[in-house]
Amino acid sequence: MMADPTVRVSGIVLSSLMFQHVNSDSDVEGLILGESKFEEQITISDSQADNITIEEIYNIQKHISCLKLNDFYNSVGDVNVDAVKKILADNKKEDVIGWYRQRRNSDQQMTFREKVVHEKLKTCLSNPHVIFVLLTPSRSTPTGSTHKMEYAAFISRSRQFVNVPVLVNNLGLLEQLAYWKESTSCSAAGYNLTMNTYSSKFFSSNGLLREVNDVNSMNDSLQTELQKACRTLEESERLVETLQSDVSTLRKKLVEKKKKSSAGKGGPVDQRDQVLQQVFRSLLCSPLFHSHTLTLDSLPVSDAVSMTTAPETRSGRKRPKETPGGRDTKRRKSQPSE
Repeated sequence: MMADPTVRVSGIVLSSLMFQHVNSDSDVEGLILGESKFEEQITISDSQADNITIEEIYNIQKHISCLKLNDFYNSVGDVNVDAVKKILADNKKEDVIGWYRQRRNSDQQMTFREKVVHEKLKTCLSNPHVIFVLLTPSRSTPTGSTHKMEYAAFISRSRQFVNVPVLVNNLGLLEQLAYWKESTSCSAAGYNLTMNTYSSKFFSSNGLLREVNDVNSMNDSLQTELQKACRTLEESERLVETLQSDVSTLRKKLVEKKKKSSAGKGGPVDQRDQVLQQVFRSLLCSPLFHSHTLTLDSLPVSDAVSMTTAPETRSGRKRPKETPGGRDTKRRKSQPSE
């Protein structure tokens, strides 16, 4: 999809155009240097996979004013190539992207002559992408204390002139959230001479600042040391994992070995139980813990006596009562009284 073309100009260049017009007594015109390019912008959204938009951008970087009006064209609009080269001087013809004109107290519309000159300039430069910038200052107050400067850009498409929006860089752009690449400005000869003289002190051969190269070197060294530390840490972690695995295996073997030894010989708890069992058996088998028949004097009756008295008790005879004194009391037969 082809997007609408846009013109970008820095605030410095725009203010320079206005300042030149204010300091002149008549209208001013000249050539515009810069770069025209097409940028492809891909937008990914949820509704569609990708949306490719082609933007046509004109970057105004410099302007060259003419010494007088109608300097590089005649009254009928024919462009003089030699006059254009003379105005450009040391600048390249390929850097010309258009021309401009400043008119006082005028409308923001191109005249017929300006349209003719524009088409002839496209043919002379062999560049179909040529813009025309129109500046029209006017007084805002009757006393002239306040002036208003309006500016507009035009391009031709099939002999139809279209008004193109102008975006001033330092006044804020619409795409603040996107990355924006600014093209290199067309510098003057004095600026180039100065930069070439002193750039070797600040810039290296690759075009970066020397401090940037030093920072990049330090960053590379830090990255190398960090990679070494990461490799050492990784090796140590793997060694720790191997040692933990070996320790776990040894612990399992030790537990199994203890179980087998306790099952074969008996553990300390089983041995203690066996000792207690033997003690209780010896105590229970002792004759002191058996039942005995005692006499009145608390003496044990021998087994022979107890065995002889046992049948009498079974036949129903009563055992003779024992007196506390230990004497046997005999029942006296009652004698009839005389």
